Amino acid sequence: MKKYKFKVNGNNYAVHITNVEGQAIELEVNGTPYTVQMEKEVKSSKTPQLVRSSAPRTAAPKAITRSAKKSNIVAPLPGTVVSLNVKEGDTVKQGDLLMTMEAMKMENNVLSETDGTIGVIKVQEGQSVLQGEVLVEMA
Repeated sequence: MKKYKFKVNGNNYAVHITNVEGQAIELEVNGTPYTVQMEKEVKSSKTPQLVRSSAPRTAAPKAITRSAKKSNIVAPLPGTVVSLNVKEGDTVKQGDLLMTMEAMKMENNVLSETDGTIGVIKVQEGQSVLQGEVLVEMA
């Protein structure tokens, strides 16, 4: 039926819901089958809701954060990775197109802010990402 990817305490889980009957759900977590019982059904609205935090406001994450040895390219906004234009080991220059993301039915280009070499690509095409999530580690 549906497939999800979760990251809990740094561990990745691939969850595939295979069957839902009433409150019983049959699913596989990293290939291991489970049957679980829901206490109550969670209703979701069709319209997104704005959730406000009581934490103090901070500036939006920048497209790139730099460290002494490498820099991370982070998602400038939540969306879905549509295409990857680089692979690990590629050399890029400032302004080169790294990937294209779709957010709210608009395509957004993610560009390299510095010259460097692609170290680790943390996402794949079709993957949903949140704002500030690391997309690429540059070496």
